[in-house]
Amino acid sequence: MINVQITIPEALKPFATVATEEEILIRNAMIIFPFIQNETISYGKAAEILNLRKLDLITLYGKMGLPYFNQTKEELEEDLRNIRSVLEK
Repeated sequence: MINVQITIPEALKPFATVATEEEILIRNAMIIFPFIQNETISYGKAAEILNLRKLDLITLYGKMGLPYFNQTKEELEEDLRNIRSVLEK
């Protein structure tokens, strides 16, 4: 671990101070989440950076309301139809 100095709004200060291991993990996971979303890094790489198993990271994000799958139900159903079509051939 290294210390990094960042500039934040004064009003954010009470929320930026974390004390427990879990709070540190959540903060770091939230810092890295945008890079997962924009596909700069994978869930696997993020988990490696955070020293977690990929499934544990996915579970952590799920508990915070951040879904692993970002497809709509319709998109998922379409994917399933396509998979079934390919398997039938």
